[in-house]
Amino acid sequence: MTKLIQKQTEKIILGCENFLANHLDLVKGKRLGLITNPTGVDSHLNNLIDLFHEDPDIDLVALYGPEHGVRGNAQAGESVPFYRDEKYGLPVFSLYGQSMEHDTGMLRDMDEHMRSFDTVETGKVPEDAMIENVDVLAFDIQDIGTRIYTYISTLAYCMEVCAKNGIEFIVLDRPNPINGVIMEGPLLEYPEFSSFVGLFPIPIRHAMTIGELAQLFNERFCTKKARLTVIPMIGWKRSMWYDQTSLPWVSPSPNMPTLRTATVYPGQVFLEGTNISEGRGTATPFEILGAPWIDGQDLTENLNSLHLQGVKFRETRFKPSFSKFNGKLCNGARISVLDRNIFQPFMTTLYVIKTVKDMYPEQFRFHVEYFDKIIGSSSIRHGIEKGIILNEIIGEYSFQLEEFSDQRKSYLLY
Repeated sequence: MTKLIQKQTEKIILGCENFLANHLDLVKGKRLGLITNPTGVDSHLNNLIDLFHEDPDIDLVALYGPEHGVRGNAQAGESVPFYRDEKYGLPVFSLYGQSMEHDTGMLRDMDEHMRSFDTVETGKVPEDAMIENVDVLAFDIQDIGTRIYTYISTLAYCMEVCAKNGIEFIVLDRPNPINGVIMEGPLLEYPEFSSFVGLFPIPIRHAMTIGELAQLFNERFCTKKARLTVIPMIGWKRSMWYDQTSLPWVSPSPNMPTLRTATVYPGQVFLEGTNISEGRGTATPFEILGAPWIDGQDLTENLNSLHLQGVKFRETRFKPSFSKFNGKLCNGARISVLDRNIFQPFMTTLYVIKTVKDMYPEQFRFHVEYFDKIIGSSSIRHGIEKGIILNEIIGEYSFQLEEFSDQRKSYLLY
């Protein structure tokens, strides 16, 4: 029986709603900057920029956009320039390549550019001049519960710059859409594999909210502690998936259209470090995978024979409109999650990669440096290349999750 859809939902008061109702004293008489994107809305889909601008107790003076921009109209790897907001005339500073411009070579291969640009700090840290006119910086962006998603790195960089400049930092908390209980994957090996797509030693699936992560980062990893305030949600429970909250889904990025996408993303994102398409350029990114040289029927038969928990693979064909194999017919598999509470996305994708590699040793390849960066280690790739049994590889990092579970306890808000 498919267990993706849970009918019972519960009313949640978001951190931004709690802030507007009960905590405006934190910003009254102060100049406020807001880090946000299209997910910065209340439970009725009212945009926070509008709400803040209209509130007489809030002096909103600047906006800051992460990867994909304040309006969410930039693709992965696409830098966003400085501009002024058309509606309110506010300065909009980019936290993803503010000093960068596309060149002809990058436009020819966005995937290659993403692999190189996403791993560096350049253009991601707010410059002092960008925040010199603010007293308080607020962060309200929906995370998806995965270490690789770049918004949490933006969070950390902004906290560190605020700490350096004596600026208060407020996080308006939001749910972890794939719940706050289930963790998976190894901890990043720090500092060797630290990058914008994974700054700190946390698991791939961390089971924390953005506010909880802010507290963890500030206390354990940031070089200087920010004057941090987290405004919590009211009513959220750790066991909740996003569709159990009554909150409307707003795509956190162009390639995260649904909760189904977020459910498989903690594994399927690692296909970005290979020459297998992860489905970018289609209507169902990360839910499908393939390549022109794959036989989809053979692949799905081999994957289903593994009897992985909570998942079924179906043969599929697709033609990406951009990204890998742009305009070429790909054959492969569609991931159908049958029980999301036992489905293990990271482990599942390791088996996908190993299966494709075993079936097509001449065609398959890793983008070695990027794969190791996003996974946070080189040992997993080495293990797959050496033919080590995957259960042994998975067993080696299971104890890390137990240690992290203990470490995070003092930072949990729910």
